[in-house]
Amino acid sequence: MPTVMTHAVVPLALGWALGSRAVPPRLLLTGALVAMLPDADVVAFKLGIAYADDFGHRGASHSFAFAALIAVFGAMTSHWLRAPPWRVALWLFLCAASHPALDALTDGGLGVALYWPWSDARIFAPWRPIEVSPIGARFFSARGLEVLWSEARWIVVPALALGTLGAGLRRTFARAEPAR
Repeated sequence: MPTVMTHAVVPLALGWALGSRAVPPRLLLTGALVAMLPDADVVAFKLGIAYADDFGHRGASHSFAFAALIAVFGAMTSHWLRAPPWRVALWLFLCAASHPALDALTDGGLGVALYWPWSDARIFAPWRPIEVSPIGARFFSARGLEVLWSEARWIVVPALALGTLGAGLRRTFARAEPAR
């Protein structure tokens, strides 16, 4: 898995590209939190739930079904998030689904249960350039630095480039619109 903080980079960069009119600040921050949420399943280790179980790490919380559930709950809070329910649902679904998509691009672990509950299969993407992050205190090691470098190269820099490009295009088109 990429580090939990890196999962927030994708929605933050995309939100920056789209702008606050499309993704209001509350929705943006909620999306960043939702993108990190699937890794709360590491609590399963403390509860004696095995990694490979449905509710183990990279299991049910890393599925499209989980992302859809988050989207439905999010739509019910759309007034507080200051966006229409359909936009909240779509945004939160994409943010939650970005997590297992990134995890599927890593070079370790058991894969992600993307299609749970319909399938228990753990899958990876065909291309896996991201170093898998060690869990726990082992992160604070030379291996952890390798992971951060891998995430910077494959996630953070491209996401920031996309965010910068999108924000620049948005400003360019806003200036080009005729005054009313």
